[in-house]
Amino acid sequence: MQGSNALDNYDSKKAEKSLKMLFTDKSNEFRELANGIGYPTSNKGWELIILNFCLDFSDCFKAWSSKDNSADHMQVHKCNTMMRQIGLGKTNMTEVTHLENIAYRLAEDFKAIYKRIE
Repeated sequence: MQGSNALDNYDSKKAEKSLKMLFTDKSNEFRELANGIGYPTSNKGWELIILNFCLDFSDCFKAWSSKDNSADHMQVHKCNTMMRQIGLGKTNMTEVTHLENIAYRLAEDFKAIYKRIE
């Protein structure tokens, strides 16, 4: 995969275990988000791609909501691209917000599981 990988900030073995645990409970949310952003679930390792998307989206939310954090141009562009990907083909803000909430929640749940694993 090209570009920055949000999971580079995590220990790979712990991250893999955390993803497996999260996917066990949240597979429907993973599939719904993948479908919502147009990513095929037939590809090998699609869960990892979706998790990376979620972690990036969580970082975007922090950049948007923090008064102290000034995002660089590349961060702003990446966040706008993600918003475009989420919103593409949606007919109302409720659909967009629903997918945003899934992405944010999956990222936060992953981080919580990751912290608990030794």
